[in-house]
Amino acid sequence: MHFFERNIRRYEHRRWTTDDNRRVQPFHWGLEHMGGSPEEPDPAGFVRAYARNAIENSRDWYATTPATDYHLDDENVLTFTSAIESPWPENNTVYARLWPACRSWKPPIKAAEGTAVLVLPNWNAKWHGQDGLCEWIARFGITALKMSLPYHNRRMPSGYERADQLCGPNIGLTLQANRQAVLDARRCLRWLHRLGYTKLGILGTSIGSSIGYITLVHDAAVRAGGFFHVSTYYADVVSQGMTTNHVWESLREHATVDELREYWAPISPMPYVERGMGAGRNCFMVYGKYDPTMLPELTRQMLDSLRCNGAAPRTLGLHCGHYSLELAPFSYIAGYRMLAFLRGALS
Repeated sequence: MHFFERNIRRYEHRRWTTDDNRRVQPFHWGLEHMGGSPEEPDPAGFVRAYARNAIENSRDWYATTPATDYHLDDENVLTFTSAIESPWPENNTVYARLWPACRSWKPPIKAAEGTAVLVLPNWNAKWHGQDGLCEWIARFGITALKMSLPYHNRRMPSGYERADQLCGPNIGLTLQANRQAVLDARRCLRWLHRLGYTKLGILGTSIGSSIGYITLVHDAAVRAGGFFHVSTYYADVVSQGMTTNHVWESLREHATVDELREYWAPISPMPYVERGMGAGRNCFMVYGKYDPTMLPELTRQMLDSLRCNGAAPRTLGLHCGHYSLELAPFSYIAGYRMLAFLRGALS
């Protein structure tokens, strides 16, 4: 292993160990989150049939109407009611923060009229996470709207420290939470469109990348998508990634990777790629060549499948990992290339 790669991997491991609130949670089928009964005699069969139906009818499964109660306060925080009513009331109000495009910036970059990007952060992002990225998007002349994912920061139920509902060993709840994220994202896009933003893009990071890609292929109003870290199936990341090994520790006693891939197929990018839904969509995908969370071999599988199914994504592979993409010079290279892509794709 090269000295530089070894240092990056050490940094990734060190960052991973700084979060000491990961807990192995008990396994649940969570059929009640899919309209099923906890008394179902064949829960695996129920989930498999549910997932198959969701994939075959994904445009209906991910369909939503605009919210009826959009409200933007004096601090540019947008709130509205989620399309899904989860068991936790705190999670059912969506929060998003708006950064209007800067109209005077030196060197002069004119605001791109009618252009906006929906930003979907990483798993367990804090309220102020990626604020700097949104400020740079605005300085590039593009309005940014950053949405809090389900069960995150202001949407986190009392007594919780992590958003384990969005990625955890409860099969049905994980399905519901990720579906909710896509529906919330689409409601954000409808609000932006109402304000006159007709040139819309999505920028997702890690799990926000997965949610963002699924939103992109189900929403014709989105012209371009930019994604930091990309992978294939939800189950592949959970079972192989460093940051989700506590989730897999609970799941592995109840499901194989192949079974889990079936259960969580509706919230995975790959089934939609294989159906050709990404063909013709304008995408830019950035990944780390030493990523221990979304493994590079999974990224390569995703990119190969995209190209085999009519898509032509632009890509950028950097000699970094998952966390270390935030470090200079990687953050500057990735950020500039991404913003230049979005500016060009949405102009």
